[in-house]
Amino acid sequence: MSDTVNAVDASNGKKIILLSPRGFCAGVVRAIDVVRIALDLYGAPIYVRKEIVHNRHVVEELRAAGAVFVEELSEVPSGGRVIFSAHGVSPAVRKEARERLLEVIDATCPLVTKVHLEAVKFARQNYTIILIGHKYHDEVIGTLGEAPESTILVSTVEDVDNLQISDPSKMCYLTQTTLSLDETRHVVARLKEKYPGIKGPPGQDICYATENRQLGVKAVAPLCDLLLVVGSRNSSNSLRLVEVCDHAGVPAYLVDDEREVKPEWLTGVKTISVTAGASAPENLVQQLIQSLGKYGFNHVEEMELKEEDVRFSLPGELTAASLRLTNISLPSASV
Repeated sequence: MSDTVNAVDASNGKKIILLSPRGFCAGVVRAIDVVRIALDLYGAPIYVRKEIVHNRHVVEELRAAGAVFVEELSEVPSGGRVIFSAHGVSPAVRKEARERLLEVIDATCPLVTKVHLEAVKFARQNYTIILIGHKYHDEVIGTLGEAPESTILVSTVEDVDNLQISDPSKMCYLTQTTLSLDETRHVVARLKEKYPGIKGPPGQDICYATENRQLGVKAVAPLCDLLLVVGSRNSSNSLRLVEVCDHAGVPAYLVDDEREVKPEWLTGVKTISVTAGASAPENLVQQLIQSLGKYGFNHVEEMELKEEDVRFSLPGELTAASLRLTNISLPSASV
């Protein structure tokens, strides 16, 4: 039983299964902390290139605190201070920042940085890099920028079927960190079938939080009539949770917050499962649970599949600045 919401009479048979782990991953916690700490150290405005993480509520909260979100560096005053989002940037963006004398704080998730470094390594060894991902996602745009002449983007098995590679003996694949485990597995399998000598990354590129949340949805799908995923529509990992449940034959909906729940979704439903994408705040989950109470879903059970205890240290630029300006050290960002 979850102690988040007090259980009441469950005689109506309606209940909520609250999945754990859910919500913020270590990379998201780190990125949000970077913006908050920078605002504390330097004061507003602090410029952030793109959304720091893909969640509307998080962005709005940080904007209210003094963060200024921009699409391109040209919107940042010369010599200004800018934060790179958790999704990472291409070398061209870093070069532009240097040329414009911008003070950069890099909030790129370390797991995304790992993929960038893999791309650089393979490109230096003259490999053709097959990057599995979604074309317009910020993370993919940044990774492609590391070795654009050497990298080919694919999203589906059909894309692999259409590949024409001049030297199949020098091929490798990398992936976006927030993909569907199942769909990526199919694409990788087809790559290996078509190009038996293809190399992969030293370890899986799909991040631990994406994997854990998808495995949770798979485990709960046979137990529920409906899944509600808290997350924004531009959040890749949140969208994948809906897809995983749909593929299991259970209706699933992505909601930014409780206001987006439609009463007709709940008709005939006895068990609702609730989870959240890796960039969705926990308070939105709790508000959703409270709002479901008015439809008779007052009994809450927490289903924990795996404990997460991952921490990433803050960027060196921020810890160094904190020592200079405040003469104190900052703690590592943590979940």
